[in-house]
Parts: sequence; C-alpha cells; structure tokens
Amino acid sequence: MLDNIIVKFLITFILGMTPIIEIRGAIPVGVSLGLSYFEAFIVGFIGNIIPIYFIVKYIRPLFDFFGRFKFFKKIIDWATEKATRKIEESTRLQNFTALGLFLFVAIPLPGTGAWVGSLIANFLNVPFKKAFLPLALGVLTAGLIILFATGSVVTVFQHVQG
Repeated sequence: MLDNIIVKFLITFILGMTPIIEIRGAIPVGVSLGLSYFEAFIVGFIGNIIPIYFIVKYIRPLFDFFGRFKFFKKIIDWATEKATRKIEESTRLQNFTALGLFLFVAIPLPGTGAWVGSLIANFLNVPFKKAFLPLALGVLTAGLIILFATGSVVTVFQHVQG
C-alpha cells in the first residue's frame, strides 16, 4: 500500500496539518516513506500553512461553541492557557508582533509551531493579512532547519552502516 506515491504524499500532508507534529514531524516521516527531501518539505510545508488561515480567522467562535461541551472544554482550556502563557512570557510577541510570531514559529521546539503561533496571533487580535506572512516564513524556516537535520541524520546513519 505504501508503494503508492499519493498515499505517501497524503500521509506527509496530513502530518503537516496535525497539531504538535506539524512540519517538524512531516518531513522526517515523508523521507522515511521514500519521498525525496524536496517532496517531503513541500508537502509538509503546504500541509502546515493551511491551518493558519482557519485558526487566525475562526478559532474564537469555534472555541465559544465547542467550549460548552465538557470534553472539548478541556482541550480548549489547554490551548488557550498555552497561548496566553506564551504571550505573557514573551515581550517580543507583545512589542514586535510580526517578528515575534516569526521567531516563535521558526525555532523548531515542541509547542512553537504554526498552530500555537496562529492561536497567539488570534489572541493578540492580529489580522490575518498581517499574521500570515510571519507565520508562513516561520514554518518555512523551521522546515528548512528540520530538512537539514533530517538529511544530516540520514547521512550519518548511511555512513555508519557502511
């Protein structure tokens, strides 16, 4: 089944769209499935930037609606608390919003991806037109860092194996 290139693209794309995993997990998985580095990067990148629009524009009404249900309220409270804490911790995000969003998303650490960056933009009331470019460039930068790291790890393993 995984011989099908469309399935490999789809898995990589969906991982790119998935919170927490995002492009940071999509690239190594795509490469491990047999995609080229370029294919894994592009598909993971596209998957990762698509949610930005919906989160920046529409997350609050969704939070309000689903927050009425106990199961979803726990998840929403966690996401809201995480984004609020990141805003409070970072004076850069408060004073230099575009640069702060870019740097926040560009550094590929756990919890610093496009999903949380988009939540932060929403909570700071940054319009989509002003939030998208720094968030997308952050994803691009994080993706390039992960691409380099993935290539380095693969090269080391190939060298060790002989």
